[in-house]
Amino acid sequence: MGYAHTVDAMVYRFAGLRELLAKASPARSGDMLAGLGAASAAERVAAQMALADLPLRVFLDDAVIPYEDDEVTRLIVDSHDGAAFAAIAHLTVGGFRDWLLTRAAADDHGALSAIAAGVTPEMAAAVSKIMRNQDLILVASRCRVTTAFRNTIGLPGRMSTRLQPNHPTDDARGIGASILDGLMYGSGDACIGINPALDSVGRLVTLLHMLDELIDRFAIPTQSCVLTHVTNTIAAIERGAPVDLVFQSIAGTEAANRSFGLNLALLREAQAAAQSLGRGTVGQNLMYFETGQGSALSSQTHHGVDQQTVEARAYAVARAFQPLLVNSVVGFIGPEYLYDGKQIIRAGLEDHFCAKLLGLPMGVDVCYTNHAEADQDDMDNLLTLLAAAGCTFIMGVAGSDDIMLNYQSTSFHDALYVRRLFGKQPAPEFADWLRKMGIFDDGMRLGAMPPLLAQAAARLQS
Repeated sequence: MGYAHTVDAMVYRFAGLRELLAKASPARSGDMLAGLGAASAAERVAAQMALADLPLRVFLDDAVIPYEDDEVTRLIVDSHDGAAFAAIAHLTVGGFRDWLLTRAAADDHGALSAIAAGVTPEMAAAVSKIMRNQDLILVASRCRVTTAFRNTIGLPGRMSTRLQPNHPTDDARGIGASILDGLMYGSGDACIGINPALDSVGRLVTLLHMLDELIDRFAIPTQSCVLTHVTNTIAAIERGAPVDLVFQSIAGTEAANRSFGLNLALLREAQAAAQSLGRGTVGQNLMYFETGQGSALSSQTHHGVDQQTVEARAYAVARAFQPLLVNSVVGFIGPEYLYDGKQIIRAGLEDHFCAKLLGLPMGVDVCYTNHAEADQDDMDNLLTLLAAAGCTFIMGVAGSDDIMLNYQSTSFHDALYVRRLFGKQPAPEFADWLRKMGIFDDGMRLGAMPPLLAQAAARLQS
């Protein structure tokens, strides 16, 4: 099926849904690198106008990657909830955008939650392509997605942080110092999550025991995670390690996930293994997924689909596992895929919007690599916009500079900034612990270091 639209007497033709979606995307370096992006602003506008007129039902009949070729497509099609879709089945993509912006489409009335299972990733990607940044922010801010393990993530008026105490040699004292620093600024309610420098099962087990002992000793209502490959996590569980969250990077095509060494069956195995431990106290959402625009393109597994649509398809994978946390590491891959601050900001807002619309507890690693045309002011802008949009969680990295992964992210101070600006608090169980420990006062202002943490800090210095 082909599509066409006329702009200034020029007829622009698009061979099919894949090309229409790609040409309608806001400009980004990855799509241009792949030869998928619009050749001009006029072609992009024509594609967006043609896309706006497209009925949502078309996405149920025209798969961007064939059903028989891709297990992610099969997951999307087989899990689609027709009853949830019925409320929006009569709409075009443009009509869907208009409805999302109405007062009726807010989770105060349950409308967005009610349709989430009926929205496919391609529908979400399509409508995002014809929305301004302010549209993405407004609609995402109305989505309510709540998950729980040892605390409750995503409640209104809350914004969580992953405390990311990475160290280039996995030194226990260095990791411990970063954890104490983050806790003193109220970071860590989403999880305390380490990217290990040495990705071995033995190192994983050591780090998991260290985190478990720390959380238990100070009775911190949070969850730990060591961000290793899912097969390592399964092996660690078999060794009796105290695994809270199962982590995995995922993508939006079967081939891209295969390049990561995984498939849906392996994710189900890992989920079942972690569930058997029964470590949650207030809930059992225990999967943690990371995504990012450009991952499928970088491995040449995108099937000619634009990077933002492929990214949205990754959210279908995440949604199938009822995760506690999902986040886009938006600027991590580099300028080959998101060239500058403007493209990173747009991508971050798109990712957050699409995931929330699909019913996911979405956070964003507000980040960039040092060879991108971006700086910390760009990240301040994206951080502020995401906080306005109701972002579920962000990263907390000492000094905003991850010295193991070598990229720039957000700091403990950045989390304080957005919480103060928007009047947001950490997860309720974690906020209560901060007040009980004297780290925050009743007004959520910083207090003094509690004696127990002061003793721990002294031991780290000795």
